[in-house]
Amino acid sequence: MTLRSTLVFGSSACALALVQLHWPGAGFWGPVLMLGGLIFLHELGHFLAAKSMGMPVEVFSLGFGRRLLGFRWRETDVRLAVLPLGGYVKLAGFNPEEPGADDPYGFLKQPAWRRLLFYSGGILANLATTLALFTLVGVSQARVVKAQPKPGSALLVDQVVPGQPAAAAGLRPGDELRRVGPVAFPGGRWEDAVGYIQGHAGQPIPLEVVRAGHTLDLTVTPMVEGGKGRIGLAAGPLAFDVQRRPFRPSDLATGGRFALAVSWDLTGQAFHFLRQLVTFRAHSSEVAGPIGIIRMGSQAARSGWETFLFMCGAISLQLAILNALPIPALDGGHMALLLFEKLRGKDLSLDLKERILTAGFVLLASLMAVVIFLDLMRLRR
Repeated sequence: MTLRSTLVFGSSACALALVQLHWPGAGFWGPVLMLGGLIFLHELGHFLAAKSMGMPVEVFSLGFGRRLLGFRWRETDVRLAVLPLGGYVKLAGFNPEEPGADDPYGFLKQPAWRRLLFYSGGILANLATTLALFTLVGVSQARVVKAQPKPGSALLVDQVVPGQPAAAAGLRPGDELRRVGPVAFPGGRWEDAVGYIQGHAGQPIPLEVVRAGHTLDLTVTPMVEGGKGRIGLAAGPLAFDVQRRPFRPSDLATGGRFALAVSWDLTGQAFHFLRQLVTFRAHSSEVAGPIGIIRMGSQAARSGWETFLFMCGAISLQLAILNALPIPALDGGHMALLLFEKLRGKDLSLDLKERILTAGFVLLASLMAVVIFLDLMRLRR
């Protein structure tokens, strides 16, 4: 098991245990399968890249831990492990300190361009998954003829503007609104709640929300803007009645354009956030770890398959971007080290490479510990 696989496995296992304790029941297994499936597809990309180039793969595992069952495909032990969250690929000749390091067909004996393609296999798999999922969502949206809120639908907070009264009051995206002043949900109209907020600028308004199965009583004081009260909140119905026309072949082109446009936009947002992060300007509320991802996935699953697939695509894109970063222990870090060695004309010593990869692992593990801690603090609020 590689250092990266150990990190993914450990953080994901902690996330599952903690989330299971906090959100038993409905809406849990969908995001669990999403997170595990996306990690598995990443490793599948590495596996397919290796097999396509004739690299011998010793193990391709769905999950981690003890082997439950499996079969041999040529030289590869294809197995199902006891904890089926993600997976890993073990190549022959990958570790210079293990038996088989001198295998003429092993990883270390491969040309640099083949090793680069292997490292990029997981990234390409996540990108392909993103485009496929976004295309499905785009095709579905292209077929919509009419959409209206379902009678009695719950009202969900979609967006909370940082620095505005709603954020100061403790509201978060994904909260279910039950009451805004005298307007109760389900049953009430969001337009009536907006009118009440606009008419009570500078006056405390009681709110009732449901978060992770718990009812919270909050108070928000609208600020005055343009002579009306504003709190910096966007909300909408959780469920819609949607009418769709039959599928047309041209919908695939529409879905493809949607996928490319959304992927480009989300990539820009991801790099903007990374800039904020490295310059210490990112707010802790914008950082989500495995627990936060599963929580958001649970909310997306309750919102419908289209929202859930969109979130799967967005997380798959983030996995691709994260793994492409030149951080040791990630795919991008391995690629950067390999390119540096080729430009230098000489390989780094094994001891130095181990130190670099260990430092990268410690950095990633520390960051993961921080985001899990932030997730836990958000659970307590």
